[in-house]
Amino acid sequence: MSTRSLLRIPHTKGLPPPIIIPRNANNPLGASNALYEFLTAPPSSSLRNTPKHDRGTILLTGAGISVASGLADYRGEKGTYTLNQTYRPIYFNEFSSNHEARKRYWARSFFGFVNLNKSKPNSTHHAVRELGELGVVDSVITQNVDSFHPRAHPSLSTIELHGYLRSVVCLTCRSEVPRADFQRFLSSLNPSWAEKLDEAVRTGALDTEDREERAKRGLRSNPDGDVEIPDAPYSTFRYPPCPECMKKQQSKLDNGEDVKIEVDQDGAWLPTSNAGVLKPAVIMFGESIPVAVKAAAEEALDAASRILVMGSSLATYSAFRLVRRARENGMPIGILNVGGVRGEEELYQGLVGENKGARA
Repeated sequence: MSTRSLLRIPHTKGLPPPIIIPRNANNPLGASNALYEFLTAPPSSSLRNTPKHDRGTILLTGAGISVASGLADYRGEKGTYTLNQTYRPIYFNEFSSNHEARKRYWARSFFGFVNLNKSKPNSTHHAVRELGELGVVDSVITQNVDSFHPRAHPSLSTIELHGYLRSVVCLTCRSEVPRADFQRFLSSLNPSWAEKLDEAVRTGALDTEDREERAKRGLRSNPDGDVEIPDAPYSTFRYPPCPECMKKQQSKLDNGEDVKIEVDQDGAWLPTSNAGVLKPAVIMFGESIPVAVKAAAEEALDAASRILVMGSSLATYSAFRLVRRARENGMPIGILNVGGVRGEEELYQGLVGENKGARA
């Protein structure tokens, strides 16, 4: 098993139209029949170490399945990369090394958390639960950070490949703080921002994820709870330090330096500190996926008979490589997505023409 680290890197280029397999899956009835054939077919003879019994289906899901919950996506018809070609997400090295970048990130997240916190799993997540209860789906790997999968089907294994937004994590001690608690800390440190947020909630400016509607109200929404506020004074925003590190200032950093955390009169983190920075518990772009998560995803994939991709263009390499691994394992690959996905020609190369859905 490879132990090389994986980075989450954005892929912003357009994708080709989807390859429809089988050909009659170009309408709801044909697609439903093909999906049934795919999920119920016996294990493929192409599988490495072909099992005597069906090892079930593993799902790989992306942002497309959460759009119906009111969340923005990256590459859909109204996705951020589709409508805003200049958008770039924050990178891990920028967040971890730049105090001003963190102010900007947390100010935008302060607004974005409102909708994210009140959104709920939709019918797709509940359908996944039912497929698990029927024994059709054995596990889920998700690129999403909205926690909808574990909320909708806690008894069905979910590997959150890119982490989750329900907590923030300390870059020094790795302890976590619930994101709802962190929101209250941000509110107390930034009373003028809290007033602006209350006004946005009161006027309904945050009631929609439609980018055009939000733009009319002076806001621009992006995925993962990010709300862009034009001409906002981001430099005035403040954020707290890790509460656990504050208790352990007698300890040492890995480089031997003493932990030093300094705060202003209200308790906000100051840049003279060398520890205690909190970040969202997601894998940011440019950040390595933890080795344990990577290994768990590979093990779950290798234990399945087939993989079904839902609501993902596979544009992020950390997801694409899993489907490529499935192909190398001889696994049937199914894709349910509005548009094309990365590397479709490679994934479906050599597929027999008479296939009715069992192999793809």
